[in-house]
Amino acid sequence: MSIRQLPDTLINQIAAGEVVERPASVVKELVENALDAGATRIDIDLEEGGVRLIRIRDDGGGIAAEELPLAVSRHATSKIASIDDLESVATLGFRGEALPSVASVSRFRLASRRHDGGHGAELRIDGGKVGEVAPHAHPPGTTVEVRDLFFNVPARRKFLRAERTELSHIEEWLRTLALARPDVELRVSHNGKPTRRWKGEGGLRDGGLLSDLRLHEALGEEFARNALRVEHAGAGMRLHGWIAQPAYNRASADQQYLYVNGRSVRDRNVAHAIRQAYSDVLFHGRHPAFVLFLELDPRGVDVNVHPAKHEVRFRESRLVHDFVYRSLHAALAETRAGSVDAPLSASTSPASNASHWSPSLPQQQAIGLRVADAPAAYAALYATRGDAPASTPMAAPAMPEAAATGMPPLGFAIAQLHGIYILAENADGLIVVDMHAAHERIGYEKLKAAHDGSGLRTQPLLVPAGMAVSEREADVAEREAATLAQLGFDVQRSGPQSLLLRSVPALLAHGDVEALLRDVLTDLREHGSTRRVAETRDELLATMACHGAVRAHRRLSIPEMNALLREMEATERSGQCNHGRPTWTRFSLAEMDRWFLRGR
Repeated sequence: MSIRQLPDTLINQIAAGEVVERPASVVKELVENALDAGATRIDIDLEEGGVRLIRIRDDGGGIAAEELPLAVSRHATSKIASIDDLESVATLGFRGEALPSVASVSRFRLASRRHDGGHGAELRIDGGKVGEVAPHAHPPGTTVEVRDLFFNVPARRKFLRAERTELSHIEEWLRTLALARPDVELRVSHNGKPTRRWKGEGGLRDGGLLSDLRLHEALGEEFARNALRVEHAGAGMRLHGWIAQPAYNRASADQQYLYVNGRSVRDRNVAHAIRQAYSDVLFHGRHPAFVLFLELDPRGVDVNVHPAKHEVRFRESRLVHDFVYRSLHAALAETRAGSVDAPLSASTSPASNASHWSPSLPQQQAIGLRVADAPAAYAALYATRGDAPASTPMAAPAMPEAAATGMPPLGFAIAQLHGIYILAENADGLIVVDMHAAHERIGYEKLKAAHDGSGLRTQPLLVPAGMAVSEREADVAEREAATLAQLGFDVQRSGPQSLLLRSVPALLAHGDVEALLRDVLTDLREHGSTRRVAETRDELLATMACHGAVRAHRRLSIPEMNALLREMEATERSGQCNHGRPTWTRFSLAEMDRWFLRGR
């Protein structure tokens, strides 16, 4: 078969196969064009889930009449002019494929008027056949109308889903957009009925951070009530937004929104960093919820790696991974029990934590805890496990600082229930603590701190162990020898597909170190960094802490219970046990009044 040039209509339809997957893809491309044109209000009218009609009307800059045919020609754009522009893209759309691709698989109409233009104009395209530009009354801005999507490509149309399903995809993308652009008003109607209005807020606040109201609208009151604000900058990057407290988790990744320089994307590298940050506090099989905005130099991220621009590629992927991980790890470390009463105003800064408490002498005496008894109470509860002798008590921590109310966040212990739960009274109502889960987390954090303080010890192998690996694994081991040494592995390449292991992390020497090393090499190859050694070490320390924690049905004295409460307030991540389960909960007086219909 001889080589021949494809006709333009077929070229556009092939491009549509990459850019236009379903009605939601059309809405995305057209709305992004409206945003790039400076729109502050966008109206989205839909029929039959967008299959019958998609009409996008905006108040942006508009298109001159003589440029309408150029706007629907392939690879025509006002957003890039050189390779330098392509390497630092700051707009949402830039490839010049959206309009001609959509027009090739629909009955298409483009009408527009510039703000400085005397009149508007329109251009109609039917299945890729371009008509003539004609005068048309139109307010400043642009309207794009897409009817009968895929009418001329029946093989594509039959893959579309039910009307409700296609509409839900559009609604989810608009929610994603609403979170990123609270300054833009979005009005949505379906089958002639208004369905949603996202009110614009007149301008981005806090350097681009969406408002509490938009967060409530998009993700609901429960997410907003459990959201922790993140704000961190360093290494030429900024990470801001909200992450949900670990107790608020999901069965799926349906509330995970990541934006890179304002663009909603999926990125395995960042997703891996977020999972690692949550790994120590999230219940097995559950997913974290977050709305995160990552900002960096546009030259450091390639947005041109996916036709629909769903994915990006970072030039310094290891640096980005570590920055995101460390930022979120530090934020989650501050989720101490009782420390967050108003999550939306919380910050990752330690100074912003809720005030801690230190009892006055009369308060100590009132709860049966004299100053002289405090170290003994701590020692009775918190004996060291693991490497240190069992008879050595852990040092009593500094008591939390006084709060203005004179009442600690977790209050004063009043009773123990069935030998399992501690009941405490605080300023707001009743606190219930799972004493084993709480003590388990406290012991675990102390063990981690002890091991981190002494550094990672290595254990030389009496006889070096040979390992058969793939050539790629051997390449990574040779290239990352210094990193492996920091993790406790002395590894040398002994052949194209073999390694020689001379020393291993001492704490993990009795485990399957070869399997661990393979996992580490995989992480280094795929993400440029790894926490496998730390995670495996933490699993062992968590087991030790579990065995060392107070058991259910052990009776504690009031001083011992109060000592445990104060430790929880001072311990990082004490809101969850080592397995991600909550360690405490609260019941407000107002909530308990409703139980008994008080005031009705």
